[in-house]
Amino acid sequence: MDTRVLKYFLVVAETNNVTQAAHRLHLTQPTLSRQLRDLERELGRPLFDRDHHQLRLNAAGELFRQRATTILALLDHAAAELQDRPDQLAGVINLGVVETAVAPWLMDRLRRFQAAHPAVTFNVVDGDGDTLRAQLDQGTLDLAALVEPVEAARYDLIALPVKEEWGLIAKKGVLPAKTIPKEALGDLPLIMGRRSIVRDQVAETIGLDPTQLKVRVTVNLPMATKQLALTGHYFHLGIRGVFDQFHDSRLTFIPLTPAVTSGHLLATKKHRSLSPAAAAFLTFLRTAARID
Repeated sequence: MDTRVLKYFLVVAETNNVTQAAHRLHLTQPTLSRQLRDLERELGRPLFDRDHHQLRLNAAGELFRQRATTILALLDHAAAELQDRPDQLAGVINLGVVETAVAPWLMDRLRRFQAAHPAVTFNVVDGDGDTLRAQLDQGTLDLAALVEPVEAARYDLIALPVKEEWGLIAKKGVLPAKTIPKEALGDLPLIMGRRSIVRDQVAETIGLDPTQLKVRVTVNLPMATKQLALTGHYFHLGIRGVFDQFHDSRLTFIPLTPAVTSGHLLATKKHRSLSPAAAAFLTFLRTAARID
């Protein structure tokens, strides 16, 4: 299967219109239609539901779109890794970062590394732990900074010197206390991150059964639910780094008591060879983590 055809398919999937896609691809409409028919014939099933000039991905087409996107990303990644220069370290490093206090620490180390190796470029991807681990598994990320816990059986891990304090992000004045005792959490409608392994660990640390928490909303990235916290009827059980990212004076962060903290880990996929640039950055971060 020609990768050129995968690119054609993705443009059609984006536009839902062969004529528009053909114009973007500088092809004739009959040529592009033939390419799609040949692709579907090769795969043995249709990828689109057709209605006059409009196309809609069916279930098979949506699955193929995800796989085609990954395949092309891996090819681009491989090509970037091979852009070696004999006189200096070069290449592209794909780095995943959770949206916590680890991000400023990691960006400062990125800056220092790039100052020493200006021919190295970075592709930084932010997301929650589940999203970043999936991209590590697919091979589209080289390294990812994640909140503990992380499954040690699947990844090589380096502890990073950044801790996060857990608490409630709430509208100012709704909860006047300066700290929140664990017993009070069971009475509040909560927003939490979707990673159940983290939720369970937090509950265990503060001595609560996870089923005692009234988690009303789960979220992969916190910005989407900020407005819920501002209503005063929802409380985001999360880390201080999320609160810091909101930059909103209408909200406050109330630490848990007893205190609960989570660390960060830098993860790479086990038994995967890194490019020279990514391997050098990993060594640089390992040293930085020990010094800090």
